[in-house]
Amino acid sequence: MTDQPVQSKEEGLYDALRVVVDPEIGMNVIELGLVRSVEIHEDRGHIVMIMTTPFCPYAPQLLEQTRRTAQNFLGVPTTIEMGLEMWDPSMMEEGVADDWGLF
Repeated sequence: MTDQPVQSKEEGLYDALRVVVDPEIGMNVIELGLVRSVEIHEDRGHIVMIMTTPFCPYAPQLLEQTRRTAQNFLGVPTTIEMGLEMWDPSMMEEGVADDWGLF
């Protein structure tokens, strides 16, 4: 038996979503802080996600890829909603913005 902590379903979902990469920026949606909230129920999942810019040309593709990846991980129907919150670099994972020289 290992001493590794058991990962919650929400943590597992965030890890699974790291494969969804913004093709324009080359970073995943978790690093960028685009996934703003997740709800996991026994029979469904729901994600609220934002884009880095209001008119992101990849928005439909990113939203659908995130929804599909979450649904595959959770094994239940999953919906996604595009939030209205404005993205800014402070939403990025700690340390990621350093690579960009932002902070």
